[in-house]
This record gives sequence, structure tokens and C-alpha cells, in this order.
Amino acid sequence: MAGAQAAAPVMVPPPWAYTVNPPVTPGAPRPDVDPNPKQVPGSTMSLTVAQTRDAYNPPDWHPSAHPQMPEPVAHGRRPAMRACGFCHLVNGQGRPENASLAGLPAAYIVQQMADFKSGDRRSAEPRMGPPNAMIQDAKAATDEEIRSAAAYFSSFPYRKWVRVVEAKDAPKSRVSGSMHVPANDGTEPLGQRIIEMPEDLVRTELRDASSGFVAYVPAGSIAKGELLVKTGGAGRTVACGTCHGSDLKGLGPVPPLAGRSPSYTVRQMYDLQQGVRKGPWSSLMKGALEKLTVDDMIAIAAYTSSREP
Repeated sequence: MAGAQAAAPVMVPPPWAYTVNPPVTPGAPRPDVDPNPKQVPGSTMSLTVAQTRDAYNPPDWHPSAHPQMPEPVAHGRRPAMRACGFCHLVNGQGRPENASLAGLPAAYIVQQMADFKSGDRRSAEPRMGPPNAMIQDAKAATDEEIRSAAAYFSSFPYRKWVRVVEAKDAPKSRVSGSMHVPANDGTEPLGQRIIEMPEDLVRTELRDASSGFVAYVPAGSIAKGELLVKTGGAGRTVACGTCHGSDLKGLGPVPPLAGRSPSYTVRQMYDLQQGVRKGPWSSLMKGALEKLTVDDMIAIAAYTSSREP
């Protein structure tokens, strides 16, 4: 209709950030699982691949590297609730498809579990598996289980886990296990994406909690992100340090940003902007994010993840 206002563009969750596993081919045989015991550097343990895939008994390759785990972290509660340490790793370092919990304020973890449980926290991409699993586990968890897990993860610091590399090209990747993994087929233009993948795929697939990740970010994005984070970009957003601390290491119950997964950071900004992540203080974040493009979010995440935690 002439004179009518143009409809607002429909925003689509960036597929490189919301890693959806490809569908299983009907009738395809399941791949064989290597029955031989495996080891990882720095550990005297030997575990089979099947043992490392037990969601109620996650592998603890380096038991002396963290405090004693409470039952919800070490084993969960079969069959209703998976062990926290399975997805987030026993030391809480996390993976690109989920949150790093180590060093987060206990009150923040408790509130996020309440938001998952109430429906206030969802994903903008309903096909992504880990957020759906988190909702299921949160609904099953008791208050005491949540408190004990939160106290555990908040009791020790998060360590540098993601190596951030500015690049024009990145290794070709595919999605497997809800994360990018190398396709072993050369490189491709990175464009305006962040591709975060294991430094050592074999160790990551064995859930070695001492093997981290590399994130390829667009050339120039760290400097662009620094401007947005520190100044707000002339009104485009609000300086992140106002709430997250001048060093981005958190402030009271507000979570730290420094050194955390950039893929996760982009998803949270997008979810908050789109209103699928709600809960206390989300209105403040929504206001800070409402003018940002996905490219802005990439730049912010590139900068925050490049900082020392």
C-alpha cells in the first residue's frame, strides 16, 4: 500500500552462533565406538569412549585440579537430571555450545536456573539442543541441588580457555556435537562470523577439561569491539563496564565477560535483544542491546573474549 511504513526486517539467529546438529539420515547405521581405553595428556587415567559419554558420570581426567564435586555436578540424578559436569565440564570451563560456570557468582547461577525453570530463559533458535537440555535439567533440579552446584562452580576462578585469532580466513568446519569442528578440508573466508572450535578435537571429544578452544573473529573486530565496550559507541549502546566492572570481571551478582566464549556471548546478546531471555535485570540489557546489529555483537564478543579473565 502506498505510503505505508516498511515492515521491520525479520532478524534470523545467526546460524554460526546457534549450532544446530545436522539431522540424522533415516536408516543410517550408527558409527562404531572404539572400545579401546583412551588417555589424555597430564592424566594417569584410562577410559573408554563409552565411559566418557556417560552423562551421569562425566570423565574427571584431572581430579586434583578442582575441589571435590557435589553430587549434582559429579552424577546428577538419574534419570531426570544429567550431571552438571558432563556438559559444562567438571571444572566448569564449559564449551562453546554452553556456558562456562567457573567463577560465576553463585547468586547469578541460581537465578539463571530459576529463569530456565520458569520459561523466562529460552533460546532464539528452538532447534539448538543444549539450551533445551538445560531447560529440562533445570526443571528437574531441586533447590538444594542448584545451591550446591552454584556454590561449587563459584568457589574457584575461570581460567583462560579461548584463544582469539583475528583472521580473514578460517578452517572449514562442520557442526557436530552442537559445536564447530574442523572439516579437514582447507580454509574458507570467515566473513562476518565467529567460528569457535576445539584446539584439539580428540581431547575435546573425550571431554578433557584441560583442553580449550580457538575462536576465529573478523579482522579489525577487536578494536571495533573495544570502542563499543568502553565508550558505548556514541550512544549505540552503554559502556559494558558500567555493570560488568571496568575490567569486565563482574561486579557483585553481575557476571564477568572477560575471556568467556565469544559464541556464547553473541547468543546471549541476541537472545536478550529478541526478548527470549528475560528475568531480573534483563530490561537493562535489552535497552543496551536494542540498537546493536549482529556485526556489533560480533565485535563486542571478539573484544570481551580476548581479555584476560
